[in-house]
Amino acid sequence: LLAPRSAMAATDVKTTFTGDVIHGSHWGAFRAKVENGIWIDTVPFEHDPHPTAMLNAVREVVYNPSRVKYPMVRIDWLKHGWKSDTTQRGDNRFVRVPWSQALDFFHHELERVQNTYGPSALYAGNTGWQSVGKLNVAGTMMHRGIGLHGTFLAKMGDYSTGSAQVVLPYVAGAMEVYEQQTSWPVVLENAKTIVIWGNDPVKNLQVGWQIPDHSVYGYYQQLAEKVKAGEINVIHVDPVKTSSYKYFGGKQIAVNPQTDVPLMLAIAHTLYTEKLHDEQFLADYTTGFDKFLPYLLGEKDGVAKTPEWAEKICGIQADEIRELARIMASGRTQIMAGWCLQRMQHGEQYAWMIVVVSAMLGQIGLPGGGFGFGWHYNDAGTVTSAGPLMSGFNSVTGVEPIHNGSYNGYSSFIPIARIVDCLENPGDTIDFNGQKVKFPHIKMAISCGSNLFHQHQDRNRMIKAWRNLETYVSIDHQWTASCRFADIVLPATTTYERNDIESFGNHSNKGIIAMKQIVEPMFEAKDDFDIFRELCTRFDREEAFTGGKTKMEWIEEIYNGARLQGRGIGVRMPNFVKFWEEEQFIAFPQGTEWVRHQAFRNEPDLEPLGTASGLIEIYCKTIADMGYDDCQGHPMWFEKVERSHGGPKSKRYPLHMQSCHPNYRLHSQLCSSDAFRDTYAVAGREPCYINSADAKARGIVSGDVVRVFNERGQVLAGAVVTDDYKAGVCRIEEGAWYAPLEGGKPGTLCTYGDPNVLTVDIGTSKLAQATSAHTALVEIEKYTGNIPAVTGFSGPINVDDVNPLFPAMDIA
Repeated sequence: LLAPRSAMAATDVKTTFTGDVIHGSHWGAFRAKVENGIWIDTVPFEHDPHPTAMLNAVREVVYNPSRVKYPMVRIDWLKHGWKSDTTQRGDNRFVRVPWSQALDFFHHELERVQNTYGPSALYAGNTGWQSVGKLNVAGTMMHRGIGLHGTFLAKMGDYSTGSAQVVLPYVAGAMEVYEQQTSWPVVLENAKTIVIWGNDPVKNLQVGWQIPDHSVYGYYQQLAEKVKAGEINVIHVDPVKTSSYKYFGGKQIAVNPQTDVPLMLAIAHTLYTEKLHDEQFLADYTTGFDKFLPYLLGEKDGVAKTPEWAEKICGIQADEIRELARIMASGRTQIMAGWCLQRMQHGEQYAWMIVVVSAMLGQIGLPGGGFGFGWHYNDAGTVTSAGPLMSGFNSVTGVEPIHNGSYNGYSSFIPIARIVDCLENPGDTIDFNGQKVKFPHIKMAISCGSNLFHQHQDRNRMIKAWRNLETYVSIDHQWTASCRFADIVLPATTTYERNDIESFGNHSNKGIIAMKQIVEPMFEAKDDFDIFRELCTRFDREEAFTGGKTKMEWIEEIYNGARLQGRGIGVRMPNFVKFWEEEQFIAFPQGTEWVRHQAFRNEPDLEPLGTASGLIEIYCKTIADMGYDDCQGHPMWFEKVERSHGGPKSKRYPLHMQSCHPNYRLHSQLCSSDAFRDTYAVAGREPCYINSADAKARGIVSGDVVRVFNERGQVLAGAVVTDDYKAGVCRIEEGAWYAPLEGGKPGTLCTYGDPNVLTVDIGTSKLAQATSAHTALVEIEKYTGNIPAVTGFSGPINVDDVNPLFPAMDIA
């Protein structure tokens, strides 16, 4: 067993409790074994049939050298406040201050910015995956607390599904990406072919937004058996032999990266010219196919989207494309589309074409047929229970804020992936989803439980833009890069150091689990609730923030809301005291199976989609009328600014770098867990997966430290040579911590392997303005210099100065 870090002295343990504690995480539920107040072991929850190995890392979230121990202030900001030298930001030099002083600084800056510039200068919109639990949601705490002080600049969209969530409501009437999918038993019984397109559910469903129950893996076992018996075809459209390919079996279509739209257009061309499309479905349930057809056939632009045309771009032989189209049309076909591909330039076109191909097959709304964009998220396809749903802590109080000033002609929000554009170009106006967004002059930013310096692309550009902020406050429990680039850092508790309550199972909603505090908060960490409650005391809004309730009273109210709802649907639940003290887990009865889009198919007039026409919009007049050159009225193929396999910039940087969801983390979470990181790191670095032919040409073997670079930056990583990757394709999984050789210096070498040092920071199109992280070319070479130590996984460095206001304080 791992011993707690030596930094965790006995005096920091405030309890002598010994026993088992039930709790939950993004990686599943578990029982923590505690001895004398120290968490010593983690045992998977007995109701989780397929626990993930990542549970072995959660204990280290509490016990690791990356913990934020005390309130800290960047030294030059402490000396000069908002007039500090922001080029020093990121150099990791901080001074410890008392909580009272840190919160006074926080409040003073809120007042200064609101009084001087107004709400447009305060960015408090960014949120992330930090918290599990219905009460302690970090982003909600921030929005509630800051919202009581004043209005602020918000964000629109997210990094995960930015382009799909904008285009799909116009095309399919709903966001689609986060919704429940057709029940797996229905798919297993009815589907003849499953096309897994840019999607790896076996890898991704280890984690969930709430607490995953992992029951979906039982259906995966059944699918693997049916594939082996020849009862279901599974086709993986992916340049990588994924975890799902290895688990399910089936056939791989190793498409060239970023060329999925030409492949889909050629499938559509084959379906039409060979009369394999469903004319009646297109007539009854869609609109605009007649306007899309001239483009497909080449009558509009002189280029017919034939398999021969697509072959030259996507690398799949024309006859194989035709055969793929015929297989999909030969029986019930379910298309399972991933999110990674919509995170490329023009990602909207990929999402749109998935719907068009599915509509041409005519199986949308039939058992086992149609399309889905959420199959790799939140236990998708598990049967939803018949139990109640819990609400949570609300960011809206109904109490007027202290400051409710004018935005002075600037927008009240920005697309989330355009934060660097905004910092670089205040006053500029961009197109976004039919609107004009005027960038404000952001002076202050706040994040709580959200690692912006993981989420965003082109790290070196971001470092420069971040200097335009006067003050940045980061609230977290780990010294992430976001904290290192902050001016004020406040130590929050981990999920495991506080009480909460959460659903067990995401879409499945299998029950309710008590998340009981495992250990006392380490060092001076405070719950986000208490941080913002204490902040609110400084402007007479504490009562509004707490709602007159303690944290446990809020947990009880959340539970009782579900209990009352349960009575109305015939599900009996014990009173809160009995649940919390005795049962600690309640299982709900099994629900009924479900088919996505079935209601629309059965009664399109009574159950229309949420589109302008109520139908699937193959041609969308609403989008067409926006007049965007890079997202027009129907899906199209647009060349990328950089693309491998003969595309732009491929001669200089020939390798396409994937930066998809990691196998051993949730984004950047768990990367600081040293012992667990050692189970997959290579030479102490993030793995860089590279094809064997590409490696041989560069003199690289597995275990080498390699330099991965392009015009945007450079990182060190550990080589893993494998034929799972198509030649010309490599991967560094996102979430690897930024670990600069020289902190705060743009262009410096990242010693661990953050792929966002290398990714492109451009909007997908004028429609969504989402991230284009999947559009990235690199070159790789064996690193032959003196290999530096990995930085980034410890607290701030010592400084010679002391706090001038509190000279007796120890320096961190």
